[in-house]
Amino acid sequence: MVAHDIADKRFSGAIPEIYDAYLVPLMFQHYADDIAARVALRRPARVLEVAAGTGVVTRALSNALDESASIVATDLNPAMLERARANGTARPVEWRQADALCLPFDDASFDAVVCQFGAMFFPDKPKAFAQMRRVLRTDGVFIFNVWDRIEHNAFALTVTQTMSRIFATDPPMFFVRTPHDYYERSVIERDLRGGSFDKSPTFDDVAGHNRADSAMTAAIGFCQGTPLRFEIEARGPDALSIATDACAAAIADEFGHEAIEGAMQATVVIAET
Repeated sequence: MVAHDIADKRFSGAIPEIYDAYLVPLMFQHYADDIAARVALRRPARVLEVAAGTGVVTRALSNALDESASIVATDLNPAMLERARANGTARPVEWRQADALCLPFDDASFDAVVCQFGAMFFPDKPKAFAQMRRVLRTDGVFIFNVWDRIEHNAFALTVTQTMSRIFATDPPMFFVRTPHDYYERSVIERDLRGGSFDKSPTFDDVAGHNRADSAMTAAIGFCQGTPLRFEIEARGPDALSIATDACAAAIADEFGHEAIEGAMQATVVIAET
């Protein structure tokens, strides 16, 4: 089995396409619009996006920011960045492959740094935050969001419970282990201070709803469009289809078969220089 610390950061193969087609409308667009609006209120001249994925926030920023603002969008995974480029934006964007732990930009070169649901994946969060702080100008801002605990995110919880049922001896626990494991405010504030953000951050819980046209759509997104896929596939040649069908059935039992929705919640963190 692939080591978790590596597999949890792999967004490659079929994942970028499925992620973009299924999960962006299911869960990410809502928060992309929210975070882009928050950044736009600051009227930054130059914005860096870290962990841009397939570009949902990049597209929202390109629509929300002043026409004169420039955007640099980065991601660790080339396949995700290629998908983001192919999707396009409303204005020119500079796309760069970059590791959050070693950003290839000059000190004090951005007014705002943005990161949507990426901080949970940083292997050394204070080191990554120190990079964000380094590239920010005086009076700059780092705005990012993280998922709240899994109990506040209904579809992810149902999928995880289903994994525990069908793979009882060794359940895939990607969502508990990584996306929904970085929500404690005291821990986030500690890590920001470790990254040289000396001012106390502000936190804002943002509720929303997962929405999908069917239970199967949601199951495909969660099982096949995230690194959970690698954990499932490691359990046998038919495991992915078995898990997807089981999750679709479980989601349908709880939320219905068509035009379904379930509660989700994230926290927006604002750290100023």
